[in-house]
Amino acid sequence: MEAILAIISRRSTRKYTGSVPEKSLIEKVINAGRHAPSGGNSQTTHFIVFTDKEMLKDLSDIVCAEFAKMEIIEGMYSSLKASIIASKKGGYMFHYNAPVFIVVANKKGYGNAMADSACALENMMIAANALDLGSCWINQLHWLDENEVVRGFMLEQGLKDDETITGGLILGYPDGELNREPLERKGNPITWV
Repeated sequence: MEAILAIISRRSTRKYTGSVPEKSLIEKVINAGRHAPSGGNSQTTHFIVFTDKEMLKDLSDIVCAEFAKMEIIEGMYSSLKASIIASKKGGYMFHYNAPVFIVVANKKGYGNAMADSACALENMMIAANALDLGSCWINQLHWLDENEVVRGFMLEQGLKDDETITGGLILGYPDGELNREPLERKGNPITWV
């Protein structure tokens, strides 16, 4: 797929078949993230890849329990609020039952941690689209990065003490046809000077 088309036709996928993509496809997506630009070519973005269904269920249960303990406050980001409400109802599956979840982390205190990670995540989403895979950026672990229970679980899975969770990506075969119709742009204004 041509690069510009892969970018403008990329859409978030939130419904997946249960099939885990071939390891070679997952590796291609991760490699696209590893080749993203980073401040000073620091290359400090860390990718933690979950493909085990039971491990993903355990993580989802932990996330649901920890969000359910949180209170909604005025002015809270709408997606965070939705995660808390869904968790209080029970059974919240923040990763939409995708068979692959790639947690992205970077160094604590590093000024480009979020920018470098965002570049990696975007590269991975574009690569997934080019490979006919569905993907979606997932922020729930970023929101719970300082939660003792979630952090403890992630440390057991390879997160380093000096790292912060900056985002995540779900990946898999879409349940149904990939929607590649570019969305109308209603924002993101351009000012020419």
